[in-house]
Amino acid sequence: MIALVASGWCPGEPVPVERLPEWAGLADAERATCSALGIGSVAVAGAGATDLAAVAARRALARASMSATDVDVVITVEPRAPETLVSSDATRLQAALGAHRAAAFSVGGLGCASLAPALLTAAGLLRTPDVRTVLVAHGSKPATSRRYRHPVTVNGDGGGALLLARTGEVRIRDVLLETNGDYADLFRVPYRDRPFDEWREECTDPLAYSFRLAVETRNRLRALTDRLLSRNGLTAAEVTCYVGQNLSLPSHRNYAEVLGTPLAPACEANLTRYGHLGPNDTFFNLDTAAVPPGSRVVLLDTSPVAAWSAVLVEVGVGEEGTHLL
Repeated sequence: MIALVASGWCPGEPVPVERLPEWAGLADAERATCSALGIGSVAVAGAGATDLAAVAARRALARASMSATDVDVVITVEPRAPETLVSSDATRLQAALGAHRAAAFSVGGLGCASLAPALLTAAGLLRTPDVRTVLVAHGSKPATSRRYRHPVTVNGDGGGALLLARTGEVRIRDVLLETNGDYADLFRVPYRDRPFDEWREECTDPLAYSFRLAVETRNRLRALTDRLLSRNGLTAAEVTCYVGQNLSLPSHRNYAEVLGTPLAPACEANLTRYGHLGPNDTFFNLDTAAVPPGSRVVLLDTSPVAAWSAVLVEVGVGEEGTHLL
C-alpha cells in the first residue's frame, strides 16, 4: 500500500456539446452516436496540458500544506500529443512548479489507463530510503482539434494531480494492470504529412472495437476485479462502491453489468458535465464521490490500446503505520 496525501483538480469550463466547433460538421451517424453518449457538456480550457497539470499540482500541494520543494519525484502522465517534439513535458512541469530538488520523468503509453503505471512506479520509488513524496500529475487535452472521438466519447480539458507518500488517510492498497498489444493501432492519429487542423483520430477496425474488444474488456474487468479482491482477502460485499472512467453512459451500464452494481453516482454527474478527462477520470470521480470514512473503493480503467487496470483504495483509515504496495 501507498498513501494518497492530497489530490488537486482543474477541469475546464463546461461547454455544451452542441456548441463545439465540429458539431455542425458531424455526419448524421456521428451526431446520433455522440448524442447517445450521455455527455451534455465538455470541459474546455485555453491552457495547455502542462499548465493544467501545474495548476492541479499546486492545488494538491496546498491541500497538503506542502511546497514544491518538499517533493522528491515528479511523475508526469504524458499527454496523448506533446506540445512540441523532443522537448521534455516532465521537466517543463518540474520547472513550472519550482520543484527544483525533485527528479522528474514521465510515464504513459496506455491512454486512459496510464495512471496505473504511474502508481506502480511511485510505489517502487517510495520503497527507496531517499524518496518520501511523489507527485503524479496529468494535463488532459485532446490529441486533435476535434473533441468528439467516434464512436467512443468526447474529450474534455483538465488537470489532475496526486500527492503520494508512505502514510496518509487514503491508502492505495493494490494496483493491477494488464495489456494486450493486439489492439495497439486500433485508434491512431496520422500526423507527419499534414497540418494540425487536418489531424483526425481514426478507428482502424470499428467491428473489432465494438465487438471483439468489448467482449474482452468485460472479461478482463470481471477477472481483474475478482483477482484484486481475492488477493486482498475481500468479498464484493465489503466494497463500498466502484468508480470507473467517464467515456459514456453505455460504458457505465457495461461496468454495472460486469460488477453487478452501478458505479458511484459521481461518475455519471462528472461524465455529463465534463466529458472524458483521460487518466484523470477515476481519481477525480473518487474525490467528488464523498465516500464515508472506512470505505473500500475499487477504481477501474480501460483503454482501447488495449489496457485494463483495477485499483483498491481505502478511505479514511488513519495515518498510523507505513503503507507500501
